[in-house]
Amino acid sequence: MPKLKVLSGNEIIKILSIFGFSIEAQKGSHVKLSRFVNSKKEVLTVPLHQEIDKGTLRAIIRQSSKFIPEEKLDQHFYTE
Repeated sequence: MPKLKVLSGNEIIKILSIFGFSIEAQKGSHVKLSRFVNSKKEVLTVPLHQEIDKGTLRAIIRQSSKFIPEEKLDQHFYTE
């Protein structure tokens, strides 16, 4: 079973930008990312921490999988 990578908030933002998400706003240490698909706005929130907790990372992956197929996400968030 593949393991989750250790990622920072900035690394997650870079990964999500590959899929068209861009920074919309920031409040404190949390960044709101958004993109428009078929005139529908999709929004994700990512904490800007040096190392994202495993549970938080799983939550970000789960929320992202509503918009992006899991097969495409897995290669960025899990080790081989």
